Amino acid sequence: MARGINKVILVGNLGNDPDTKYTQGGMAVTKISLATTSVRKDRDGNTQERTEWHRVTMFGKLGEIAAEYLRKGSQVYIEGSIRYDKYTGQDGVEKYSTDIIADEMQMLGGRGDGGGGGGQRSQRSEGGEGYGGGQRGGGSYGGGQRQGGGYGGGASRPAPNSPPPSDDFSDDDIPF
Repeated sequence: MARGINKVILVGNLGNDPDTKYTQGGMAVTKISLATTSVRKDRDGNTQERTEWHRVTMFGKLGEIAAEYLRKGSQVYIEGSIRYDKYTGQDGVEKYSTDIIADEMQMLGGRGDGGGGGGQRSQRSEGGEGYGGGQRGGGSYGGGQRQGGGYGGGASRPAPNSPPPSDDFSDDDIPF
């Protein structure tokens, strides 16, 4: 029997600063509100914008990184799965919620607060705890840290405010 696929990919901006709490076991649980905006033209040729808000939850190391580096207005790439929950509110009425459980996050562009930080980081969470290095198809290195443009494979180049790369090799080590 084949397994199903539950995959969500979002690119948007944070509507608020991350909210981080810790479990009794010390694991970070970070929640963000992410806005995605789509633009289309109606029949009359007028531009119509539609903004959707997504509740995103990150666990473990991924949650700690999000809490430290993300701020309101930050642009971010999120990969994860969608989860629907049903619960009874304090008023006794059944309520429903839709959440995105992130297992990968990558910061895009600079910080929303106008500070430096044009670099990007990519982290993958495994089963809500810990993290693995890198992103599929990309040139990630150093515990999942990635610098450069976009979220595809391509050549990587240093971020504007990053220190120059160290020269730990000679020109004779280059294969071309």
